Amino acid sequence: MVSTPASAPPSKFKLAQALKTLLEEKSFTAVTTAEISRTAGVNEALIYRHFKDKRGILHHILREYMQDFQAEIDRQLQVTRGALNKLQVLIRQHLRMYDSNRVFAKILLLEVRNFPGYFEGETYQHVKAHGRFLTAILNQGVESGEIRNDIPLSRLRNLILGGIEHAALAPVIFGRDMDVETQSKDLCTLIFSGITPKAP
Repeated sequence: MVSTPASAPPSKFKLAQALKTLLEEKSFTAVTTAEISRTAGVNEALIYRHFKDKRGILHHILREYMQDFQAEIDRQLQVTRGALNKLQVLIRQHLRMYDSNRVFAKILLLEVRNFPGYFEGETYQHVKAHGRFLTAILNQGVESGEIRNDIPLSRLRNLILGGIEHAALAPVIFGRDMDVETQSKDLCTLIFSGITPKAP
């Protein structure tokens, strides 16, 4: 659940909530600043005061979603031992988040990446930090002998994140149901069979 800090102006919270509501039915490019302000019940000029522009609201929402998502991952991994078990939790939670929060999924998978400026901003740094978090788990697995040491960690990270995103993409685009448990189990089986050391 995304929450704007209590110290933030109420109008800022309302604008963020308004865009999330509109994104449930529309693409980001189809949403106008006038619609956002009207849905929020605030003056349109406040968009530029709080966020600079419409895209600023989008990045604000994604940043808070990423923070909440990482906090939930951290909570679950505190009681999880072993790199492969941690990867299983990570994969399942990614799919569960994409399934339960389609606005978050749309923003991350569809909306922000078609704008080059996204890759130069603060929001992308949060996404990259999550990628480094995954790489750290993979490195733990290599050090413990759970994961092969002959595959570059960057490729393993891309394989896992790519697999998760492709599993979620069609349900997000077409509004289909997602069988999270089956998808995560199948993905783990496929990935783990390729990255775990073979028995001597």
